[in-house]
Amino acid sequence: MIRAIVTHPGGAHKDDLLAACVLIARHAVPIFRRDPTPEELADETVAIVDIGGSHEPALHNYDHHHFPREHDPTCALSLVLEHLGLYDDALQFCDWLAPAEWFDSRGPTKTAKWLGVPRQAISQLNSPIDMTLLRRFSQEKELNPGDPLYTFMQMVGEDLLTYLRDVREHIDFVDEHAERWTIQQGGDSIEAVFLPRTDPPVDEPSNAVKRWIRANGLEDTIAAIAYPDRRGDGFGLGRYEDHPRLDFARVGEEADVHFAHKSGFMCKTGATEPERLRALIGAAWR
Repeated sequence: MIRAIVTHPGGAHKDDLLAACVLIARHAVPIFRRDPTPEELADETVAIVDIGGSHEPALHNYDHHHFPREHDPTCALSLVLEHLGLYDDALQFCDWLAPAEWFDSRGPTKTAKWLGVPRQAISQLNSPIDMTLLRRFSQEKELNPGDPLYTFMQMVGEDLLTYLRDVREHIDFVDEHAERWTIQQGGDSIEAVFLPRTDPPVDEPSNAVKRWIRANGLEDTIAAIAYPDRRGDGFGLGRYEDHPRLDFARVGEEADVHFAHKSGFMCKTGATEPERLRALIGAAWR
């Protein structure tokens, strides 16, 4: 358990703000924006974030500024998430994390080059929400539970932790229940993932399947997904990442298809037998 968080005074950055958000979502303790004392650096009940020249997770010291120049881009939030065992999932499923690491450790120009965008694009993506939170946080010397900004930061941390928990639960659930299908159609092989109906059901079944595909590095392999329809007893069929050769509008006139999106990215069917679902995926193949 920790009893306080200390982070640097002056200008605030996204990494120290978010690191504090995550920590106070777990421990509702005061935040102090000042230099830490030697005693606090040695105290495992005080979390030192983005300052102090020490990365010792056992002591809750999370600073990266002393890392060598050639060290992989990282930031205070990365170190906190790593200590919580959440970093790998966050790096894979929070697309904003790697750019935040680059920005904090390499600066905007190198970050833009790494992203393959003009330098101006970095500032074009700034949000008034980000600017207000960072400015207000930088003005504080101490934040305590119940303060408006503290409460908002707690919500940010709670939502991030909830998201990462849901991601991991989805991946583990699909890993236990899903089937890989290879459907032969006109000389082609269509790779699909089928998630059967379960009791209890998983929430957001289509997202759960997509997260499983990404976690297993199958983004360039899987073309179609089949998942329980949350609004009925049948199934939803969809193309993964807008696969160009699947058009579910082609099966919109089938008797057991009660909805097919005009753009062709998905359809809903009352069919429940795997062979029928495989046949519909095949019929949607171009």
